[in-house]
Amino acid sequence: MPARLKQFFDPPGEPANLQRRMFWTALAVRLLYITVAHTYRIRLANDHFEFGWEMGRIARALATGFGYSDPFEGHTGPTAWTPPLYPLLLATVFKLFGVYTLASAWVILAINSVFSAATAPAVYQLARRSFRASPDAAKIALWSGWLWALYPAAMQYAVKWVWDMSLTACLFAWVLVLALKLRDEPSATKLWLLFGTLWGLIALSNSSLLAFLPFCTLWIIWPTRDHSPNTSSFWRSQNHRISLLNVTFAAVCCIAVVSPWIIRNYAAFHAFVPLRSNFGAELYESAQLENEGYPTMATLPHTQASADFQRYKRLNELAYSREQGDRAREIIRTHPGVFASHILKRVYFFWASVPHPTEHGWKGIAAETARELSYAFLSLSGLLGLALALHNRIPAASLFFWAFAIYPLLYYVVTVQARFRHPLEPIICVLSVYLFRSAQPKQSKA
Repeated sequence: MPARLKQFFDPPGEPANLQRRMFWTALAVRLLYITVAHTYRIRLANDHFEFGWEMGRIARALATGFGYSDPFEGHTGPTAWTPPLYPLLLATVFKLFGVYTLASAWVILAINSVFSAATAPAVYQLARRSFRASPDAAKIALWSGWLWALYPAAMQYAVKWVWDMSLTACLFAWVLVLALKLRDEPSATKLWLLFGTLWGLIALSNSSLLAFLPFCTLWIIWPTRDHSPNTSSFWRSQNHRISLLNVTFAAVCCIAVVSPWIIRNYAAFHAFVPLRSNFGAELYESAQLENEGYPTMATLPHTQASADFQRYKRLNELAYSREQGDRAREIIRTHPGVFASHILKRVYFFWASVPHPTEHGWKGIAAETARELSYAFLSLSGLLGLALALHNRIPAASLFFWAFAIYPLLYYVVTVQARFRHPLEPIICVLSVYLFRSAQPKQSKA
């Protein structure tokens, strides 16, 4: 039996065969869990709001002929509350299988599972390429890919949440794989075109990741620079000129993917709204003095009778968000120390686990403690793995460092949720395996 298991998890032959096995195994496990655990039976409370929350509402509006609108209750007009990629996908499911039906729930979670399973080969390649100079590279990649495929924490958002996390994590993992390839082949124009296209899709899925794009691009082309102290020779370097040309091609692809959404927003709001319209509203909720760094209330009340909801409906989304942003900045201006302390708390929450209500009794406390320990342990092992990789001068470590440093910044300022860490979890998975595979037993002295 051990020999058969070893052959299953580490089959002889090409790495491509192993990656396909990781994908299909991961997908089968996720689909089985959705079906057996009945996670597709989403609660019906508040008119199915937990079926995709704002994205579900927008998808319903799209599927029923009201366009990209109505992220909350009733018909409130055009919206850019969330980027469009996942709502459009969900709306397609609603069109084919019905709005808020059990069939639609199973299908969208199955699609989430495809994205989550497709991340396993990306994790394998991330590890293999990042630590290729290590004699243990094959084992690091093997363990990383299978850990993503089978570890429950890696699949939770695919099998339970109707939201963009699995899609975003998949796109981001593969764009990191491309970044590692382009570091070795900066003149590969086709890879650059794919790089720009993927970044455009990421922008339409979770625009917060765009803050990392300049750092990712600079990391790729940095080795092509001319080391001469003469500035002009820096720009005359043939490799660098080719890299800059390819960066331009990638930027054109990215803009081409994103521009229809920007044009739509200008037509809907008669204003320039690059990707999302709700920053001011989110910032206002974040700036409330009583929330202790973790907003627990909805950004907008869901009941149409609420005065705040009526103001949102009357002003339109963009004007409402601007007004809320002005209120938020006034609170921050008059209480800068409190807001700064809330930012520090959100830094802690992002990496160590957000507050979570616990059920009464020892079982509820035990479950919550286990959840927090699991979440914090992954962050700690990932950060320690990053520190070790930086110490050992692994080239990819600096790319991972900037991802860890830049991506969460917006969430530190506004709000945090456990799911916001998910795009970084493929990297955390690889670095955690690297950390534990690097641990060597001490040699006993003779």
